[in-house]
Amino acid sequence: MKRLLVLLVALASALALGQTLDKTKHVGYLVWSSEGPRGHLEQALLDAMRADGYVEGKNLVIERRYIEGDADDLRAAASELAAMKLNLIVSTCSDSTRAAKQATAASPVPIVMAYVSDPVGQGLIASYSRPGGNITGLASQAEDTLPKMLQYLTEVVPPGTRVAVLYHTIAPSHPLLWRRLEAVARESGISVSRVDIVTRADLPAAFNTIARDGYGALLVLPDDNMTFNARAELIELVKRQRIPAIFGLREFVDSGGLMSYGPSIASGYRKAAVYVDKVLAGARPAELPVEQPTKFELVVNTGAARALGVTISQELLLRADDIVRDGKGGAPTNEALGTKGKREGRTQMPSNGM
Repeated sequence: MKRLLVLLVALASALALGQTLDKTKHVGYLVWSSEGPRGHLEQALLDAMRADGYVEGKNLVIERRYIEGDADDLRAAASELAAMKLNLIVSTCSDSTRAAKQATAASPVPIVMAYVSDPVGQGLIASYSRPGGNITGLASQAEDTLPKMLQYLTEVVPPGTRVAVLYHTIAPSHPLLWRRLEAVARESGISVSRVDIVTRADLPAAFNTIARDGYGALLVLPDDNMTFNARAELIELVKRQRIPAIFGLREFVDSGGLMSYGPSIASGYRKAAVYVDKVLAGARPAELPVEQPTKFELVVNTGAARALGVTISQELLLRADDIVRDGKGGAPTNEALGTKGKREGRTQMPSNGM
């Protein structure tokens, strides 16, 4: 009888272990960056997945691919992930989403994208309501932020100031964003000119061009993986040039930049976890509508303004969603990203409702 009881217990344990293994989910994570500039975004995703019951080392295995090389290295990593028996791949920018899409063309592993600009125009999905392929997730709507980005920038510089636009020639969304910005500037009577970069090494030369040609303000086109990863270097060049600049994400302001206007990318990664949960539960990406942000944040760094000799009007400060007053910069912590306006040196302002 005891032997039978031991056998039954062993059988039950084996069955429970088998069920646990069957429930383990395998997720790829594709990033065109080193971990440093984007570690807080992965943490935002993992925290939200943990709230949905997915815990790494327990019922979740993550195949991370942080790629510091060129586009060929990114495509190779995407192909490597596509060849694994993964439940899905999380892509983290336009470039990684395109690489994952190409790699999964033969055997479409589901892809959840985190904040990609104009995925329809880029040919990544068929439509927002019915993506139609193996990709779903979130769009950044960066193209919709450009009118306000240009408006806020010109409010802190003298009328007639010429605006340089940092344009990454290999960023998939930048042709669309530039056409949109050109149209907005033309309608507003603002002079804008492209300053092209191909690689990160081109940034110092780009700022030399800005100085030589006498530009008085800088708009950094959003939805660019390279400038986001190089934001610390970019901010140092802005400070050295003493040129007012606006960016598309608050991480630039947390690194010492003057202003940003755009969606919260950390919030987007947390929302991406909702899509991950749905796909892991069996939902088809083709039928999961891609979410578009409904709120964009204006963040102003008054410490950076003082350093640049720029005056921020009280009216503009009242429209800001968040104000960085210490100007110290540094990467935002995970706790800080989850609690808007609660950090030391920051004051919560009324929402502008955008």
